[in-house]
Amino acid sequence: MMDAVPLTLEEGAELSLTWLDGALDRPLAVRLSPGVRARIARAAGWVAKLAGGGAAVYGVNTGFGHLKNRRIAADQLELLQENLLISHAVGVGPAAPAALVRLMLLFKLRMLGVGHSGVRPEVAERIVAWLNADALPVVPTRGSLGASGDLAPLSHLFLPLLGRGVMSVPANAAAGDSNPAGRREVTSDEAGRRFGWSAMALAAKEGLALINGTQFTCAYAAGIAVRAARLADLADLILTMSIEGLRGSIRPADERLHAVRPHAGAQRVAATIRGHLEGSEILASHADCDRVQDPYSLRCAPQVHGAFRDALDHFRATVTREMNSVTDNPLLFERADGTVEAVSGGNFHAEPLALVLDYMAIALTDLANISERRCYLLLGGEDGLPKLLMRDTGVNSGFMIAQYTAAALLNECKVLATPASVDSIPTSLGQEDHVSMGATAALKCHEVLDRVEHVLGIEMLLAAQALDFRAPLRAGKGPRRAHEVIRGVISHAERDREFGLDIRAAVTMLRESAALRKCAAADLR
Repeated sequence: MMDAVPLTLEEGAELSLTWLDGALDRPLAVRLSPGVRARIARAAGWVAKLAGGGAAVYGVNTGFGHLKNRRIAADQLELLQENLLISHAVGVGPAAPAALVRLMLLFKLRMLGVGHSGVRPEVAERIVAWLNADALPVVPTRGSLGASGDLAPLSHLFLPLLGRGVMSVPANAAAGDSNPAGRREVTSDEAGRRFGWSAMALAAKEGLALINGTQFTCAYAAGIAVRAARLADLADLILTMSIEGLRGSIRPADERLHAVRPHAGAQRVAATIRGHLEGSEILASHADCDRVQDPYSLRCAPQVHGAFRDALDHFRATVTREMNSVTDNPLLFERADGTVEAVSGGNFHAEPLALVLDYMAIALTDLANISERRCYLLLGGEDGLPKLLMRDTGVNSGFMIAQYTAAALLNECKVLATPASVDSIPTSLGQEDHVSMGATAALKCHEVLDRVEHVLGIEMLLAAQALDFRAPLRAGKGPRRAHEVIRGVISHAERDREFGLDIRAAVTMLRESAALRKCAAADLR
């Protein structure tokens, strides 16, 4: 198992996407600071006072949703919370990836630590124990409307507190496993026996605090934010490989052009292009050619890639704010006179995430759109390149069908980019009459990101092949270094082979190659 990333949740400290970039897909080693634990305990005390009082407090001594006016007897408050988790665990579909389940738990833990939710410290410590053992609840992905929180998936997330549900544990923690790098699903009872946990009885409001919130949607959004930021740098690098392979012009990246239309994203991409193409012999070889303008997929790339970056900046700011927010209901606040008030509101409503997730799916789709067009250009035999990027065609098809795959993936992106957030279906007999569909937006955007990584991987494969035909001329420093890294894994193709394997290798490099990421993120100023 990979080394765990340490994290102490401190009072007032916020999680960042920069930190998450180094922690995504890795186990966590979490602890609560004394200040955070004190805040959690204080809020639990507030709930105990409210539960013992005579006033009706939603979710503490009343039913939920349409049943908000149904008072619950004092001797049934624990059963109320237990039944809430059991009845709401109605998720279906494939399980969420382990990397994102860790984030769900972490974001919920961070929210509880702010001290407005009202769970006992022992509940928070059990979540810490799960994270530190990397024992993760199995969470079905379908069933959330994005209001009143991600109820169904978060119910599955916390069923193991009750000794119910299923958990995924490291293989070396499960008897009889011979693959220490893998994971295995076990019942929560079995996980409890292995790690020394027993089922818990939930106190007043605890079930509601655990399942009310946006942590499912936010975990997906945070994972997308990290991967999309990595992809933005790689997309710009791959673009410069295509510019060199197609003997395109650097003039569309002229600083003066972008100074008179000063969109920050376009300016950044233009500067990146200039930096990556520094020292290019290929550019110098056609400086005085008679081609007046390149096709839009080359000439307008700073504007298109730049618009993607501007969308990504907005997305990341929203996600950062959300993963550090308190999103359950009702929330507890102490008045100046020391009494406690439970304030019902709508912080669980995922509309802020739903809108930007839909926006990000559209922005990612257009990044794939322009990449696929460059794939098409690379196969056309421009400026001395062989058609289909292979000398001996006829008996060989060359890279013809790789562009088909890119087109098919792009078509999927366009279908998946249809916004989810424009829809709302009333639930709870009309009590919850507007919902965000944020979880649907998150799942769709996650799928789009996967397809876009594949399209860019195909462009990278084709651009590397094109650069081979520009030898002995040297490309600029960015594409030259990237080409060397790629050729260390994927060889030049003289004849047909299983190009599907090459595509798989290219996508793996985009996702995992530290050397390629270093090429893309190099300081180009």
